[in-house]
Amino acid sequence: MPWVYLLLAIAAFGLALKTTSPGLMAIGLMAALGLLIVGVMGLLARRLDNSSRDVSSMVDPAELRRLREQAEARKLAASQSEPPAR
Repeated sequence: MPWVYLLLAIAAFGLALKTTSPGLMAIGLMAALGLLIVGVMGLLARRLDNSSRDVSSMVDPAELRRLREQAEARKLAASQSEPPAR
């Protein structure tokens, strides 16, 4: 969809260049500028949306605490099962 806005901006700019009326030229230039801004912002929004992480994959604090406790338990079990070094 942002590409449609950019194509419309080009068409509005072409209209502004071809007209002989100063009022229509001003309207064409303002429309081209507005459509250009909307098109670029749409492309940027799409790029940010594609590069953002999935929120559902984030670990909540309770799950993080549980994982830390498991890691500490494994570390303690591993240190107790090792024979003492000479």
